[in-house]
Amino acid sequence: MSFQQILSEVFGYAQFRGPQQAIIEHVGAGGDALVLMPTGGGKSLCYQIPAIARHQAGHGVTIVISPLIALMHDQVGALHEAGVSAAFLNSTLSGEEAYQVEQRLMRGEITLLYAAPERITTPRFLAQLDSLFERGCLSLFAIDEAHCVSQWGHDFRPEYRALTVLHERFAGVPRMALTATADDLTRADILERLQLEDARAFVSSFDRPNIRYSIVEKRDSTQQLLRFIEREHEGEAGIVYCQSRRKVEDIAQTLVDAGIKALPYHAGFDPKVRQTHQDRFLREEGIVMVATIAFGMGIDKPDVRFVAHLDMPKNIEGYYQETGRAGRDGLPAEAWMGYGLQDVVNQRRMIDESPAGEEFKQVMRGKLDALLGLAEATDCRRVRLLTYFGETSQACGNCDNCLHPPAVWDGTDAARKLLSTIYRIQQMSGISFGAGHLMDIVRGKTTEKVTQHAHERLSTFGIGANFTELQLRGVLRQLIAMGAVAVDAQAFNTLQLTEQSRAVLKGEVAVQLRESVSAPTERKSKRSTRLSTVVKAPINLDSEGLMRYSALKAWRAEIAKEHNLPAYVIFHDATLAAIAQRAPQSLDDLQGISGIGAKKLEAYAQEVLRVVALD
Repeated sequence: MSFQQILSEVFGYAQFRGPQQAIIEHVGAGGDALVLMPTGGGKSLCYQIPAIARHQAGHGVTIVISPLIALMHDQVGALHEAGVSAAFLNSTLSGEEAYQVEQRLMRGEITLLYAAPERITTPRFLAQLDSLFERGCLSLFAIDEAHCVSQWGHDFRPEYRALTVLHERFAGVPRMALTATADDLTRADILERLQLEDARAFVSSFDRPNIRYSIVEKRDSTQQLLRFIEREHEGEAGIVYCQSRRKVEDIAQTLVDAGIKALPYHAGFDPKVRQTHQDRFLREEGIVMVATIAFGMGIDKPDVRFVAHLDMPKNIEGYYQETGRAGRDGLPAEAWMGYGLQDVVNQRRMIDESPAGEEFKQVMRGKLDALLGLAEATDCRRVRLLTYFGETSQACGNCDNCLHPPAVWDGTDAARKLLSTIYRIQQMSGISFGAGHLMDIVRGKTTEKVTQHAHERLSTFGIGANFTELQLRGVLRQLIAMGAVAVDAQAFNTLQLTEQSRAVLKGEVAVQLRESVSAPTERKSKRSTRLSTVVKAPINLDSEGLMRYSALKAWRAEIAKEHNLPAYVIFHDATLAAIAQRAPQSLDDLQGISGIGAKKLEAYAQEVLRVVALD
């Protein structure tokens, strides 16, 4: 079959999206490739279609390197649903099951085999690949989540470095590296580490126009999160990211207490608990997963309507990757983040205390500064985000700054007053103090601690009485981010001047800040009054269409449970909505609906027609 035929007959799509066709033709012809495509952009098809075509042409098996067991299981399940021979090798298989997969592999019965990088580089597996290579039965290597190979990436995994063996040992077998997130530095590192310098690079737009970006200053972040979910995403699936395991558990319980279906997820849970929670998130509707970044890579759930960050990530790559898990179906979704002074302090401390070399620390500080710049921005968030990835764009009209332009104020004077006070405290007391005490002095508050150290006698005492504590915290956050103030984690997060302080004190560097727009508002009443049972369709349907759509979703849930797969692997919501809208009465009526390939038509057509008839 041609690539177009595979797209239509196997996967049920009428046309390629973006650069998919060019990538597939290049790799299908045996070329190496680096593919950067946003989450939800259709990366999987870029190697699955060439794998099918090359297997049919007698080139053998495609090896997909994937770091996640859950992703392997769901992708193999989806391929089976489409009628493609696929398998995985991972720790969930028994010895006998793994042996059976290996036997099928060696007999040439598998089109795509998924395995983790640790397994790929074992002597046993390499020997099997050697045998396939010698027989000309090794078709393609697809290295998914390729940013994991780079020390500059947001999710570096050392085991990916060993994948250089593929180039050295299996010369001539095409290789493609795929990722959703990589800046120029990370891209260059991927090419060098995987020895793909001669590969053709396909870089798609990083723009996800269906995602609305909103970033707020923390006041009471838990209540802010509750208001956000209750008002904007009633009964919808979402992910909430927190930095610590303790916070994950606390926030999950708070959401449950508010009547929201929420589950916690972090690396400290027993693996069975993690798997159970992940399976529920993927298979049930309207669940909010509260998690550390241990959760998320490779999550294919298309109907995640929001991703919220209660703590600032390390860099823009991590932020983009995590927010990209919202709205994979192309429908409206939201990325919401709360940030504050403590976030900046914590992230700077983690960088400064890491055992890495100074060059690495400098790069990481630069990445953190870029993320803070995005958070503090007063112009379009999307323009800022895309600029980071080397892409120019116009104001989106959809982010919080575009919809509600914030007021801006010049914080340079406040910054100089804060720095002068840090200097005078050090001169007078010989020791440093933390942020709260510093602001008390600047604002002229006579606290017990101020009196104890006679800091009311400082010449800068009360010099900033015209500034609110919120304003001074914003200024201090900027000063820490730009390196003009250092945080000594070994001395109770006390503040110290740096070489960069001088330029600010001299007025050579301006400090511009946004005024806070995160004022608290009244919460809604308890969830008992909410309409979480209302069926929401991805397209406008009349009342009968909604009835058909609801019946189809219920039927799909039963089938998914029988097959032990997430519901979207059977059919996406958009496919069900298209069926409900068309109200098919025959097999011919189902032809051409996006997402219904030949195998699914054969397997489910009669049942779909029965359900749509509302018998």
